[in-house]
Amino acid sequence: MAQLLGLTLLSFFITGILLIPFIDFLYKIKLRRQKQKTKDLFNKSTPIFDKFNNWKAGTPFGGGILIIAVASILTLWAYGILKISVKPWEVFVILFTFVGFGLLGLLDDAKKLNPGKEFFFFGLRFRHKFMLQWVLAFIVAAVLYKQLGYTFIFIRGVGLTDMGFLYIPFAAFVIVSFANAFNIADGLDGLATGLFLISLVAFLAISANQLDNSLGAFIAILMGSVAAFLYFNIYKARIWLGDVGSLSLGATLGVIGLLTGKIIAVAFIGGVFIIEIGSSLIQILSRKFFGKKVFPVAPLHLYLLRKGWDEPKIVMRAWLAGFFFAILGLYIAFIK
Repeated sequence: MAQLLGLTLLSFFITGILLIPFIDFLYKIKLRRQKQKTKDLFNKSTPIFDKFNNWKAGTPFGGGILIIAVASILTLWAYGILKISVKPWEVFVILFTFVGFGLLGLLDDAKKLNPGKEFFFFGLRFRHKFMLQWVLAFIVAAVLYKQLGYTFIFIRGVGLTDMGFLYIPFAAFVIVSFANAFNIADGLDGLATGLFLISLVAFLAISANQLDNSLGAFIAILMGSVAAFLYFNIYKARIWLGDVGSLSLGATLGVIGLLTGKIIAVAFIGGVFIIEIGSSLIQILSRKFFGKKVFPVAPLHLYLLRKGWDEPKIVMRAWLAGFFFAILGLYIAFIK
């Protein structure tokens, strides 16, 4: 455990040192949020969202680029220098998800800088981005099934359940769900990043309990990098993750959960993320099938903003809820 905490500190200091010049670099290349009129899945304007977020125009995004670079390089360095026993295909799953979803998010971020242009062949409309998420997720799920032998899920009270080939679509669903849940939650300064950090602490405890040193080393390094980033991401944020960070971290959270095998615990540890995407999903389905909204606005954090809650208050309450869910998830993971 001391070795893992040392990796966390190293990652924290390296990311922290690099962040200020990196923020200056983002300003120079003009990777900053633009004032824009957003639309929802039904191509309808979202004036409430714009009202609460347009004041943030000019803030640079793309912090996920630095997190991915630092965490990936340090992870490979740690595996080599510290002679950590690793499963090559497990390393592939972790880094392919981490980098692959990051590149997809980076394409989406690049599109936002030129909203009037098609970017490559797809222009990253929602349906195209969603399709590519599933492609990446199915690749990861297939490796988990074929190369690492993951077919079982453990459900408390039921025991081990062999899903067979159905594990592939199940794992892909988990990965895509967490990628989008994180992306949806990443709407307030520090909200998603803080919740993610809490989740990582819980998963580090689980991986240490399972003696999975390769996964533990990656989590420890990612914790340090995200913690350093959070310092600059809390209200009023000096930098945001961008889709490059939110899709990468969200999908990676799902993969970490799958690798631990504690699927019910994962649902609780990521509880606030699930509530966020759940509120949006209910809103979407209600509008599609019944033609009316359940909530004035969604997701939940935007609804609370509309109710008059201050942004820092929402974030702090969400972190407390995330802490509670993480403890509950750990209890479920460790209970005999």
